[in-house]
Amino acid sequence: MTGLPRRRVWRRALLVWAVVVVLGGGLTFLLRDAAESASRVGPGESSPSPSLPEGWESLCPQVTEAAERDGNAGVLCFFRARP
Repeated sequence: MTGLPRRRVWRRALLVWAVVVVLGGGLTFLLRDAAESASRVGPGESSPSPSLPEGWESLCPQVTEAAERDGNAGVLCFFRARP
C-alpha cells in the first residue's frame, strides 16, 4: 500500500469540496447583501429636481391655434442642467 486507501481519499476530497462550496455560498450571500444595502435609495432619499432656468417659457415653442385645431397640440421642451 502506498498510503491511504482510495475510498478514504475520495471521501476527504468530497468533504473538502463540500466545505468550499458552503463557504463560497455563504460569502456570496453576505457580500451581496452588503452591496445591495449600500446602493439602496429609498423614496425619501432621492435628490431634489433641478429648477427650470429663468425665461424658459420663451425658449420653448408655443402651441399655435392651428395646431390645436388639427389635434397636434403637443410640445416637448428639453433643458440640460449643469451642476
